[in-house]
Amino acid sequence: MNYFCCMNKTVALIGALAVALGALGAHGLQDLIAPSSLASFRTGVWYHLLHAVALLAITRGSFKRITALLWVWGIVFFSGSIYLLAIDEYFGLSLSFLGPITPIGGILLISGWLTLIVSNEKNVDK
Repeated sequence: MNYFCCMNKTVALIGALAVALGALGAHGLQDLIAPSSLASFRTGVWYHLLHAVALLAITRGSFKRITALLWVWGIVFFSGSIYLLAIDEYFGLSLSFLGPITPIGGILLISGWLTLIVSNEKNVDK
């Protein structure tokens, strides 16, 4: 299976997961977690979905693998850590050690956007 095919499937999975987690936040968590945690969860969903759409856009033509990889890992670190931090109290867990992971994810997301500034044909898949 080629890279393009795998990336399309990965983007589809990332997008579907964003919608499912958005639905969970909108319909399943409002009575289970604190309003501030729910607001954080929604922030995670917003960035997750936004970058899923951005990934979809860049995989429709020539794209930089580094951009895609930075965004995928940014979603995992940024949104993933927010999701876990938002629901940790409900499960009686202390996941506060994940707090520093969130800004690392943010840096990965920002870095992905910055890679789009650099026009270097060696980094663009054809």
